[in-house]
Amino acid sequence: MTKVIGVRFRTAGKIYFFDPLNFEIKRGDHVIVETARGIEFGTVMTGVTEVEDDKIVQPLKPVLRLATERDVEQEANNKLKEKEAFKICLEKIHARELDMKLIDAEYTFDNNKVLFYFTADGRIDFRELVKDLAAVFKTRIELRQIGVRDETKIVGGIGICGRPLCCHSYLADFIPVSIKMAKEQNLSLNPTKISGVCGRLMCCLKNEEETYEELNRRLPGIGDFVTTDDGLKGEVQSVNVLRQLVKVVVEEGDEKEIKEYPVERLQFRKRHGKKEKLSLSKEELEELEKLEEEEIQEIQEASGKQGNAGQENKRNKYQENEQRREKEHSENGVTQEAEQRRDGRSSQGNERRREHRHYQGGEQRRENRASQNGERRKENRDRQRGESAKEYNREVGKDNAGSQEREQRRERQDNRNHRFRHNRRGDGRQKQEGQAGQNAD
Repeated sequence: MTKVIGVRFRTAGKIYFFDPLNFEIKRGDHVIVETARGIEFGTVMTGVTEVEDDKIVQPLKPVLRLATERDVEQEANNKLKEKEAFKICLEKIHARELDMKLIDAEYTFDNNKVLFYFTADGRIDFRELVKDLAAVFKTRIELRQIGVRDETKIVGGIGICGRPLCCHSYLADFIPVSIKMAKEQNLSLNPTKISGVCGRLMCCLKNEEETYEELNRRLPGIGDFVTTDDGLKGEVQSVNVLRQLVKVVVEEGDEKEIKEYPVERLQFRKRHGKKEKLSLSKEELEELEKLEEEEIQEIQEASGKQGNAGQENKRNKYQENEQRREKEHSENGVTQEAEQRRDGRSSQGNERRREHRHYQGGEQRRENRASQNGERRKENRDRQRGESAKEYNREVGKDNAGSQEREQRRERQDNRNHRFRHNRRGDGRQKQEGQAGQNAD
C-alpha cells in the first residue's frame, strides 16, 4: 500500500496520483506538481489515501509544493493569455487557409509550452503554422488533434435533458456505449433521440443499463408462454419493466382476454444475467420441474398414441439433461469470472475467425495479383521475343539480300574479266597470224 493524493488539472479531467511527501494536503487544495508536460497547477480531488501498488503507474512523482497566492495569480494570468493565444492562432489558420477547427488553447504553468487543440476530417500539414506560432510566442508549440467527443468535453453545453453535459460535468473517462443498451431500455432507436451533442450515442445510456438488465431478467419475453397462479395459461403481450407488470392473453372458455399480473404471480423460465451466478434456489427448481411436467403432459396429450415411444425417449433425455444442468448450476454455480472468460473466449474466437478470413482473403488477392502479374510478364516477354524475332529476321533478310547482291556482282565481274581475257587472246592470235602471213610473202 502506498500513500497518494488524487490531482485533477481541468474540469472533469482524469485524476492522477502523486506522492504527498510530508505536506498536509486535504481535498480542495491547490498544489504544484511535475508532469510529463512540465510544471502544472492542479486541484486535489482526493486527500491522502492508501492504494495498492499495482494501481500506481511508476515512478510516482512527488508534490513540489502547496500553491501560494502568487501561484494562483499566475494561473489566472495564464487563463487570460490562453484567450489571446486562441485569437492569434485562429488568425494564422485563416491566413494559411487550413481546413481545421481550433477548439482550445492551453498554457503550461511555467509557460514552457503552448498547446492548441483542434479537430479536422483528415491529416493536416501544419508545419508552417507551427513556425508562425513559434515566431509569435517564442516558446514550444504543440498542436494536438482530438475527436468530436473530446471537443464536446472541452467546450461543454446543455444536453436534451436540459442539464449540463455529463462528459463536461463529472465523467473522467468515456464509457463504451452500444445500441444494445438502448434496446435493453426499450428506447426509440431513432438516432436523433439517442444521440448527444457530439453526434455519438449518449453516455447516459450506460447509467441505468445494469438496472434494466436486472429488471428484464425477472420478466418473461414478449411472446413467451406463462402460467398464472390461478391455473391459467397464456401468451405474454407486453411488459412494464419499471412496475414489473405483465399483460397476458389468456383463454377463458372460448374467449380470449387480456389480464395484467405482477411478475410474482407468474411461472416461467427466467433469464439469467451475465454478471451474476446462474444458481437456482430450491423453490425455483421445484417450479421449473412442475412446468416441465406440465409441458410433457401437454405434449403427450397433443401427440396421441402414434410414436409415443420415440417421443418419450426424447423427452426423458431432454428432462435428464435439464435436471443435470440445473443441478450443476445449483451446486457449483457459474461465477462471474467464468462468464467473463467464456465471453472472452467467444470474442477471441470471433476475432480469430475474422482474422483468418481476412488472411485468406488477403492470400487469395495476393495469389490473384501474382497470377495476373505473371501472365502480364509472360505476355510482355512473348511480345518482346516476337518483336526481336521479327527484327532478327529483317536483319537476316537484309544480310541475305546483301550477300546475294554481292554474289551477283562478283559473277558479273568474273564474266567481264573472262570476256576481257578471251578478247585479248583473240587479238593476240590475229596479230600472230598477220605477222606469219607477212613473213610468208
